[in-house]
Amino acid sequence: MIKKDHIRTLLILSLIICSSFNNLFAQNLETKIDSAIKTVFNDPTGPGVVFMVAKKGKIIYQKAFGKANLELDANLHTDNVFELGSMTKQFTAVAVLMLEEQGKLNVNDPVSKYIPDYPSGDKITIHHLLTHTSGIKDFTKMKSLSDISQKDMTPKMMVDYFKNEPLDFAPGEKFEYDNSGYVLLGYIIELVSGETYEDFITGHIFKKVGMDQSLYASDRKVIRKRAYGYHKKSYGYVNKTVISFSVPFSSGSLMSTMGDMLKWQNALNHNVLLNGAETKKAFSKYQLNDGKEFTYGYGWHIKDINGTPTREHGGSIFGFKTMGVYIPEEDIYVLGLSNCDCNSPTKVTGDIAALTLKMFSK
Repeated sequence: MIKKDHIRTLLILSLIICSSFNNLFAQNLETKIDSAIKTVFNDPTGPGVVFMVAKKGKIIYQKAFGKANLELDANLHTDNVFELGSMTKQFTAVAVLMLEEQGKLNVNDPVSKYIPDYPSGDKITIHHLLTHTSGIKDFTKMKSLSDISQKDMTPKMMVDYFKNEPLDFAPGEKFEYDNSGYVLLGYIIELVSGETYEDFITGHIFKKVGMDQSLYASDRKVIRKRAYGYHKKSYGYVNKTVISFSVPFSSGSLMSTMGDMLKWQNALNHNVLLNGAETKKAFSKYQLNDGKEFTYGYGWHIKDINGTPTREHGGSIFGFKTMGVYIPEEDIYVLGLSNCDCNSPTKVTGDIAALTLKMFSK
């Protein structure tokens, strides 16, 4: 008969072995992630990047590399605030779905229901805007963009800026990434909700989720723990070009931190903001007019890593580049935020996601 002391000893030994294995696993993962990052982000004296890996809603890796402010020689930290660029589109899409869940709009509604004078507005739906299949010309490709880039524009002024451009293709005919469609969505959010886009996102998403360090971007406000953005020239780094964030508006004007973005991801996973049916719409693939499927939902690219489904989106705005990859099957979230538009975290984020998936799938 096995004595209780022997059982206790065996349990302690098993716990020690398990703990040692977990520590070795974590150290191995950290070493591999560090190596992947340093192949690209290897200038400790220049602007840099922060990376995070979370598993089942908990952070298992987070580090900062490089400087948050070159003039002050201030190091980046994992709680610095970054401009998100087009990762803003996730929030815009969810805001639209929240309004649909409240019965205030329908994604199949034509744009003309909300903006009666919009050209071809009876043929373009909210769904087309969400999926980049509207055919509306992307305002970032218009030659006159520099004329308004530093002006304070109302949402209506922004819509009027591009609305009379000819469509690039018939609505639903093909997928072509389009910032104008998401500006239009922000305007519709304002018309339907009776709130500004900034107030809607702040009040109904940031505050509800507890994203205390997230906000609508500004180059004028004093923002605590801001990471400063940079360009790289042949002669060295320079401060990013100043713009009016009323121009990218709901297509790219939000700021956040790694910790807040994890709160965002966890809120999506637990249907804090949307019910299951509306959430599914965001992460579904859709078809073009000819029945061909394309890999974009509402605010996310729907892709895969070696056959394992992922939800991905990046961002690029003066001085910043960002990338996030979520793997639903393993509940793995990988995020990279860079404060120089000279170095994109896109490939490294994908590489980290792939190696993390591989290690947890063994």
